Amino acid sequence: MNIQTGSYYWPNTFPDAPAYPPLAENITCDVLIVGGGSSGAQCAYYLAKEDLNVVVIDKGQIGRGSTSTNTCILQYSGEKKFTDLVQTFGDDYITRHLQLCQQAIDDIEAACQEISYDAEFKRRDTLYNVSEEKDQLGLQKECEWLQERGAPVAWVTEEWIGNHYSFQKPGAIYSRNDGEMNPFIFTHGLMEFAHRNGVKIFEDTAMVGEHYEENIPVIKTNQGSSIRAKVVIYAAGYDAMEIKTEKKARFVSTYTVTTEPVDDFIGWYNHTLIWETARPYIYLRTTKDGRIIIGGLNEDTAKPEERDKKLVHKRDQLLREIHVRFPGITVSSAYYSAAFYGGMVDGLPMVGMYHPYPNSYFLLGYGDNGTVYSMVLAKLIKDRIVKGRSDDIKLYEPHRPLTKKRLYKS
Repeated sequence: MNIQTGSYYWPNTFPDAPAYPPLAENITCDVLIVGGGSSGAQCAYYLAKEDLNVVVIDKGQIGRGSTSTNTCILQYSGEKKFTDLVQTFGDDYITRHLQLCQQAIDDIEAACQEISYDAEFKRRDTLYNVSEEKDQLGLQKECEWLQERGAPVAWVTEEWIGNHYSFQKPGAIYSRNDGEMNPFIFTHGLMEFAHRNGVKIFEDTAMVGEHYEENIPVIKTNQGSSIRAKVVIYAAGYDAMEIKTEKKARFVSTYTVTTEPVDDFIGWYNHTLIWETARPYIYLRTTKDGRIIIGGLNEDTAKPEERDKKLVHKRDQLLREIHVRFPGITVSSAYYSAAFYGGMVDGLPMVGMYHPYPNSYFLLGYGDNGTVYSMVLAKLIKDRIVKGRSDDIKLYEPHRPLTKKRLYKS
């Protein structure tokens, strides 16, 4: 799958990342993780703490897939408002989803403190602004719903925004306890932690086929080797769709620019994360070394050639969007890329468990909060493997409830 094209900032922040050998022999294990991006690393991190024989394979190098294009804005709110999700799933269901996302950010922070590398994790506030007045009432209701559930959010006015930023908007949700980090270093840090605790990691080892012997998965690799595993976790990001298509998954094209370091963030209050109600939307964050990352302007195409031919135009458009909001900041592009971006049509990520793939889990942390979603799902899958059950995993199953009447029923 042609996932992305362009130039990537994150790998250049960690040029001496660890390397791992390809798999050259047949092996057996308790758990095989297919995929060495952030979601695979999150699974490896949790499972490394258990008394299990765990193996990770990646078709290329660790963190070199969509992890390299991940802007790694860590939020509990998502593209689809909680108040809209409630209409589909019910209030209790979505309140629990909110709690799991909030906990996942805490878990990411804890993991960053446990790994050997500085993943540049930092708590950030978020400004989620109204783009047009017609969006204001819906966003205010979203703010009220979050406040009722104890989320650290407040409604800020046009006057407040104008006093704190170099732009004005009709209003916004101001959220606390979100975050940001470097996803490439985070992924390598989790993998190094896992490797240090006994997890075997193999790069340049692609899965080329699978079959089942009495429901036991046997994975064939491009190295001519095979892996017999009691359980397989497919944490291959968007490449998972080449193994098993999920009808709820939808893909668009998205664009990202990382600037050269800037001298002064004039008009940018508290280095907040910024996004908006407009569709397609843009989002912004800063980096530890003083850059701006801006992304979005999604296009409804899943054809790589159509996506890529718009890259330069989108780069220039994103740079103009920075200038519109921050006319006092002078920027130039250092890195820019186009990539596929996936989500689920109903607004929630998914743990795929399918009859043709026994003893297998598909970790589909698709959506604008992919790193947060993957932390949620990796932990739930670990609980299911180790403890034999996870009450919350059913929130994210393929046949999850579509009405509140079916909430938590088997």
